Amino acid sequence: MDDLNLSHHISQQFAAELEDVRSRVLTMGGMVEDQLRGAVEAMVECDSELAGEIADNDYLINRLEVEIDEECTQILARRQPAASDLRLVMAVIKTITDLERIGDEAERVARMAQHMASENIADSLRMEIGHMGELVQSMLHDVLDAFARTDVNDAVDVVGRDRKVDNKFDSLTRQLITYMAENSRNIHSALNVLWAARSLERIGDRCKNIAEYVIYLVGGKDIRHTKLSRKLVQSKSQDEPEADELE
Repeated sequence: MDDLNLSHHISQQFAAELEDVRSRVLTMGGMVEDQLRGAVEAMVECDSELAGEIADNDYLINRLEVEIDEECTQILARRQPAASDLRLVMAVIKTITDLERIGDEAERVARMAQHMASENIADSLRMEIGHMGELVQSMLHDVLDAFARTDVNDAVDVVGRDRKVDNKFDSLTRQLITYMAENSRNIHSALNVLWAARSLERIGDRCKNIAEYVIYLVGGKDIRHTKLSRKLVQSKSQDEPEADELE
């Protein structure tokens, strides 16, 4: 009986540890969302003060990543998880890495916003970067929600939306080339916009990565760089059930 009670106690402790690390990922995700939102706002509104604040706060995200990674290492060493528990820990480790890099990209956008605050950028370009920022903010919010609810369907939806961000980046790049060709004095400011757009495009890629980790967590299949990834996205666009594909 004592052994049973001890096993039950250990099981409860382990479940609490897993829930804690999962909760901390969502806390980190919320911080990254705030950073990204502020960076895009600073870019669109020419707010140098906000941009500086966003850039200077990146260390908070970095610190949290280290803490969560250490917690996961301790869980692996002490609990030796298997099956779905192991997938959760591995998904967390991968997710916090991508969240930290999204934070880095948000910092770069904020730095570009600082450079651009005093420059005369066409309103149309600021609107375009703002729209691209909205797309990736939406992806980040939804993929964190999918992680919280382990929702495969929403994760698949995020994977498919990365193409929209890529298309937006290509369109904005063409606009910037035209903008620079019209007047050589536009080159410096246009390049700042381009670097910011490139960071946003990479954030879209990171969100897609996290969505694929959610799919792996639920179904146990790594769909990165596979035909299954494209098939799931196509099924989603046709309103067909996706989870069955992971059986």
